[in-house]
This record gives sequence, structure tokens and C-alpha cells, in this order.
Amino acid sequence: MIPVLSRAQVRAFDELAIEECKVPSLVLMENAARGATDILVRELLGGSARGKRVVLLCGTGNNGGDGFAMARRLLTLRASPLVFLLGTADKLSKDARANADAWRGLGGEALPLEAGDALDEALANSDACVDALFGTGLDRPLEGAAGRIVEALRPHAARVFAVDLPSGLDADTGAVLGVAVRAAVTTTFAHCKLGLLTPLGAEHAGRVFVADIGVPASLVSRTGHRAALVEPSDVAALFPWRAPTAHKYTAGHVAVLAGSPGKVGAARLVARGAHRAGAGAVTLGLRPDAAAALEAGTVETMTARLDFADAKGSLTAFLERKAAVVAGPGFGMDAAAKAMIEELLTHQVSAVLDADALTLFGGRAAELVKARCPLVLTPHAGEAARLLGVPSDSVERDRFGSAASLAKTTGAAVLLKGAHTVVAAPDGRLAILDVGNASLATAGSGDVLAGIAGALLVHLPPFEAAYAAAYLHGAAADAWSEGLRDRGLLASEIADRVPDVLAAFRTPSS
Repeated sequence: MIPVLSRAQVRAFDELAIEECKVPSLVLMENAARGATDILVRELLGGSARGKRVVLLCGTGNNGGDGFAMARRLLTLRASPLVFLLGTADKLSKDARANADAWRGLGGEALPLEAGDALDEALANSDACVDALFGTGLDRPLEGAAGRIVEALRPHAARVFAVDLPSGLDADTGAVLGVAVRAAVTTTFAHCKLGLLTPLGAEHAGRVFVADIGVPASLVSRTGHRAALVEPSDVAALFPWRAPTAHKYTAGHVAVLAGSPGKVGAARLVARGAHRAGAGAVTLGLRPDAAAALEAGTVETMTARLDFADAKGSLTAFLERKAAVVAGPGFGMDAAAKAMIEELLTHQVSAVLDADALTLFGGRAAELVKARCPLVLTPHAGEAARLLGVPSDSVERDRFGSAASLAKTTGAAVLLKGAHTVVAAPDGRLAILDVGNASLATAGSGDVLAGIAGALLVHLPPFEAAYAAAYLHGAAADAWSEGLRDRGLLASEIADRVPDVLAAFRTPSS
């Protein structure tokens, strides 16, 4: 997994490099600027800076110092940099002043930065614009002159290159602080920041690259990291080859409590996801009012009718020899469904709670900590908000904090769905997924994810099952999309791509 740092951890990392590793801060800034310039040239200038016009918008802090150092580097690459400074030279930080002086020593100048005709003309005639205004240090809303400048950049987003973090984006949460720069490319330094790996952060950052600053990345072991980005190798390690003696029950028998009149498709999609992710057998526990419809449409999946008048006895018999349960999708929220879900929590079988099963615990998430079964919760932002008893937008404003809070409150692994899915463990671990695309905005997608998680929960602990399920789900959509399609995906097609994702982990010798 790749460490992802908070604002405070980034500062600690830099301080460790400077104070204990004896790497001067100016050297770190020079390395950062060189790395960023190389990426700028490669990604936005067509591989060559010669003759290209680049506008650099610099602040007075160290982010601005990066911008001045980039301007000097661009000059040596035969580009035509045009530098603007937001603020006055007497406000420059020590390292920013050193790089501003070096820029002026080469004959460069820093024009006053303000929204207006001069900036508009410069932007219109540029090949790229570098945002080096604020970076990770910003913790207040952008307004006034700074806000107007950010707004002036909007029509030019396809050519904007953000240094470390798009200005106006919160480094820890990805929330927009008033207004924020929309960039085509962002280059961050040493390690990725939390705010870049959220839906809003990704929307504003564009393509994200990490540049080396000349110190070992392993220093993060001493500063700590808030979260980790899941890599394909992390997931591949969870799927060893099956033994030749495997059979359907060692592969895992998954029970499903899902589906009600008008929503029987949810049950079928959960089952399909579980089958495709490797469950050896799947049995649907049927509501009496949906039994006929589901029994008529099953092939590989088995069915069993539940007696809702005897939740305890009926569920005990149903769960016999089951290795995991998926409960909730389309199951209903009436008194009978509620009784069945609450009964489930008294059993020791591992369980995935999704959709209606989560909504049933709205405002009383703490009750889930009493469950005897290991749990994976798979809420979207609205469901997470109902569980926590907070407004929905507060979850999106701080996805990491919300997922961590819900995991701690419930004692469950929490898979908070959305772009850059977050998986939280009760012990504080956070995993982030960088797979999936907008094609997943299709009915039944979450049902398939719940089924995949159920199949994986047979053999894996809840946290690992959750992040592996999210990876398989997102990677399946990416395989379908092939980078060109963002709509038209059917939920069943997500499930059907999962075996291909698993096969990609294999090599002839593995």
C-alpha cells in the first residue's frame, strides 16, 4: 500500500528531512520544482518546453517559492515563463524570497497578480498556467482578490498545472474552501495528500503525479501516515491458488437476505456478484411475498423460504453451514425485515450489511457494536449520514473522518462508497481505492459490490474483504470502460468482469 499523508504529517516529513537528514529546505524546494517542471513539460507541453509560453501564479509562501524555482527551470529549457506574484515581496517566506531573488537575478520579473485584463490576456495566450498560490498550507476560505483570481482560471482549466495541491482545496478533506482551482494536472511532492483522493479533490486535481524531493520516501515510517492507497499487488496477495481438493463448501457458501416485491433484481445481483467473486454456493433467503418471483428466475443460485413469523428459528436453520451472509439490498424496512436483520446480528456468521439493513439502524449505529458477527458495512454517503445522525453533506465534506468515526462507533469495517472509496477499520486503519469510473453510476452496482464482499468475507477478515471487494468492483468497471466509456454499464456486467480482474493477478508461474 502507498502511504497517504495529512497536512500535519507532510510538515513532519519535511521537518525530519531538514533537521535530521540535514537536507536544506532550499534543496528540497529545488528538487520539487525540477520534478514538477519535468511533469509539466511531459503532460501539458507536449514533451518540450522550447518556445512555450507558461504563466506562473505565485503566492508568498513556499508554494510560491516552488513556482519561482519552476520559472527559472523553464527558462533554462528555452520556454517563455511569465510570473505573477499575489501579494508583496516583503511578505515572501525565506525560501520563496531566495528563489524569487534567483529569478530576478536571471532578469525575470514578478508582475502584480490581480484579476483583470492583464491576467486574462496572459492566460489566453499561454500554453500552460502554473498554480503555485497556496498549496497544502491553506486552511481558510479563499475570498477577495484570491477568490477572483481562482475564478479567472476556470475557462483555462485544461491548461492548468497545480503545484502540490490545487489552491482552495483542503489538504486533509478535499473540501473546497470557498472556491478552488480546477487543474488538468497536479504534481504533489514526496507523498500523496488525503485531499487529492476524494471525489471533489479528484475533480479539481485532474491527473495526479507524485514527484521525488530527494529524500527517501521511507522516512514516512517515522512520521506516520493517515491512510494508504491500495495497490493491485495488495489485492493479488489475498487470492492464492485454490487447492486441487477444493469443493463448493470450502470455496464458501454465502447466504443472501435480499429482495422484496419490485426489488427482486437486487437479490439476483447480490448472488451474481458473490458467484463471480468465487463463492462456491449462494442461497437466497426469500421473503414470502417475493418467493415465487425469485424461485422462477434462479439457475446457479439456490433458494430457501423464510418464515417471518419465526425469525429466530427460521434464520437459525437457514444459516446452517453458511460461511457468510449479505443482508439488506431491496429487503424492505417493515417490522418483519427489521426483526430478521436484528436476529442476524445475534449469530456468529460474518455478515455484510447494505442498503435497507443499514437504513434500519439509522441514528442508532452504536447498537451494531453489540453484534456477535464480524461486520462489513457498505454505505453510500446518505446511508452513512443516517447511521451517524448527521447531514449528508457533512459526510462528503470529510469522508475520511466520517468513515473512521462510523467504524469506531460500530466496531465494523466500513466501506464508504463513492469516487475514491474509503475503507475504515475500527482500529483506525484507512484504505483508499483509486479504481472505478463514472460508469458505476448504474442501478444495482452496489448490490453487486455487496455480493462480492460477501464472497470474500468467507476467507478474509472484514477490513481486507472490504477493500479487496471495492478494488475488484472498480477494476471490473475500468476493464469494461477501457478508458473510453463512462455510461451504459449494466450491474450484471460488473459482476461478469470480476473473474477477468482476478485472472489478471495470475502469471503462468504463479
